[in-house]
Amino acid sequence: MAGFFCKIAAMHIIVTGGAGFIGSNLIRTLLNQQPDIKVTCIDNFDNFYSADIKQNNIKDFKLHPNFRFLFLDISNTSSVELCDAITEVVDAIVHIAAKSGVRPSIANPLAYQKTNVIGLQHILDFAKQKKVKQFVFSSSSSVYGINDHFPWKEEEQLLPISPYAMTKLSGEMLGHVYSSLYGIRFIALRFFTVYGPAQRPDLAIHKFTKTILKGEAITMFGDGSTSRDYTYIDDIVQGIHAALQYDKSDFEIINLGNNYSVSLMELIQAIEETVGKKAIIEQLPEQAGDVPKTFADISKAKKLLNYQPRTSLSDGLKKFYQWFKEHEEMLMQY
Repeated sequence: MAGFFCKIAAMHIIVTGGAGFIGSNLIRTLLNQQPDIKVTCIDNFDNFYSADIKQNNIKDFKLHPNFRFLFLDISNTSSVELCDAITEVVDAIVHIAAKSGVRPSIANPLAYQKTNVIGLQHILDFAKQKKVKQFVFSSSSSVYGINDHFPWKEEEQLLPISPYAMTKLSGEMLGHVYSSLYGIRFIALRFFTVYGPAQRPDLAIHKFTKTILKGEAITMFGDGSTSRDYTYIDDIVQGIHAALQYDKSDFEIINLGNNYSVSLMELIQAIEETVGKKAIIEQLPEQAGDVPKTFADISKAKKLLNYQPRTSLSDGLKKFYQWFKEHEEMLMQY
């Protein structure tokens, strides 16, 4: 992946949610590719999934001289407290910390509001006080809701159908407010179904792989025709890295996807081929809050960020499976 990046100047970057899937992959790339960059990782090891997995995500760079970890819950930490904890200059913030998951958000919408909106408010107030110029926000393709104007362009009408999606749309608009009032450059990246090494255990590719290997039935909601634009983690990291350097405007919303959609049944078949074992499928009704299809138009990302997804689903699944086998003993416990 080294050849995909243009080096950026020495910076101090804060990555919230840095012990999670996307955050840890971003931090690893930043530290490996640019030894003069300093990274402060903020995470609270939210119990949505095991803290052991998150500890494993960051173990390789916990002793790196340019890495610092802060155990903080952004929803309960004020901007003043953040300033007390981080006294040095901050050049950029990549805000990934959030409560994730469409279905759990329906069961507990207030928790998502607290972390995803109030938590972002605290981080933006911190950015204002520290005069941080660059703010990259992880949004989601879920903000589009049910929309058959494929592929989705950023200017589409947005009709979220889950509390999680609503909080991500709220985050984009909160960023616009702070960009307008305080001159913070706010780049919202709408991620489309990210997968790869360190993927969360609740997400389909990870969950299906583990279940197939155990010889248990996987749950397929609906008839298998729902589809997603699966995007490999290295391509997402490439997009985030480019967004850290973007300086042509002070507010942008940009899709980061793979520009093609794969049905759930096609995904299951691809995982079967990757692991060399057939799946046992238990078909269940479609779930409330799930959209039938996601499909990103990435022309804006190509134009503004020189974004070029390079990883096919087949290659990405092989890389994920290699990581899974390397950590199988731990992962099978959860």
